[in-house]
Amino acid sequence: MDAKTDELRAAHDVLAAFYADRLAGALERMPIERAVLSLFCELTLAADLGPSVGDIGCGTGRLAPYLAAHGLSPRGIDLSPEMVRVARRDYPDFAFDVADLRDLPFEDGSLAGVICWYSLIFLAPADRAVAFGELARVVKPGGYLVTAFKAGDGAVRRSGRSAGLGIEFDAYWLSPEEMERRVTEAGFATVFWAGRPAEEQESTPQGYLLARRT
Repeated sequence: MDAKTDELRAAHDVLAAFYADRLAGALERMPIERAVLSLFCELTLAADLGPSVGDIGCGTGRLAPYLAAHGLSPRGIDLSPEMVRVARRDYPDFAFDVADLRDLPFEDGSLAGVICWYSLIFLAPADRAVAFGELARVVKPGGYLVTAFKAGDGAVRRSGRSAGLGIEFDAYWLSPEEMERRVTEAGFATVFWAGRPAEEQESTPQGYLLARRT
């Protein structure tokens, strides 16, 4: 494992308990996020490719109950073993595994869709083509990808310090244009995109993109 990946993994091991507490019930207070996820669920089920989806970079597993309540069967993966441990503890009815976005543990064309909820913002430029290619590899033609991300200029930023836990790691706030280009080059076609201004305690606008595997 390279030094930057090891740093990211170790930092998110530290963040697991912090996120489990801070993000508990957060989706209930976020109607825009629910609307985007609901659209993904509806389109994925309508594609009639089965209910299996991957929650890529699942963190503490908080999206799994929402996805399941809307008819999908999510399997979460995360780089951080501690995030996966917390997810298994808090959501024992769902499957979670440790894995790298750049080498997904799914067979070719085995999923009806993938959810990348703020998990693509850690990809260094050199890793993006491989990672987006992996997402395309595992999604069946006609299946869907949905992502939420911090919208910015793509420059590297040192993140994590605001948590006050003595950690730092690299993050990249991609522009909506680059996010769409990466998705398109990997083999998806844009279905829906949106954004919203930064809210209180947020430092950047948020972006959303939903695309169909061609």
